[in-house]
Amino acid sequence: MKNFTLGLNIVLAIAVAVLFYLHFSSKKPVAASANGQVVSSGFKIAYFDMDSIQNQFEYFKDVRSTLNSKDQELGRELATMENNFRTKYQDLQKVGSTLSQAEVASRQQELVQMDNNLKSRKQVMDQEMQDETVKKLQDVKKKIEDYLKEYNKDKGYSYIFSGSPDLMYFKDTVYNITGDMLKGLNEMYKKKK
Repeated sequence: MKNFTLGLNIVLAIAVAVLFYLHFSSKKPVAASANGQVVSSGFKIAYFDMDSIQNQFEYFKDVRSTLNSKDQELGRELATMENNFRTKYQDLQKVGSTLSQAEVASRQQELVQMDNNLKSRKQVMDQEMQDETVKKLQDVKKKIEDYLKEYNKDKGYSYIFSGSPDLMYFKDTVYNITGDMLKGLNEMYKKKK
């Protein structure tokens, strides 16, 4: 989840930099609003709070639950392997003095092999978990992007940003579309279930 949030923050920072560049480098025509304020014509921006999406988008919560279940399952498998290794090691410690050198060497070799298998399996599990997490989070991101494309067809926003509390210092809540997004994303997800 942290990698996903970090990635979104990086994308947001780049988008803000591009936005500032575009805003200050182009000479767009301006128009006066009804109250006399000068506004840029044809440029609309909105944002949504990613932490709200993470906590209230049902699909995101299901993904997080699935990933937690898989992590626990892999953790149980690893714990079983570690317990088996520990038991064999303790057994060797107890009876080692009564065994011949060949038997001790054989058991030590078995422990080395078990330790290698344990380390190897842990590495494979970590990679599996990381790959699964990236895949699932990319799927969540794709669903959000697809929804925003559809949502924006009649809204006409030039940019829709994901807001993160540690990245945004000021935001006018008038441009917050989080509620609309959550409603639409959750309705879309219910239809696909």
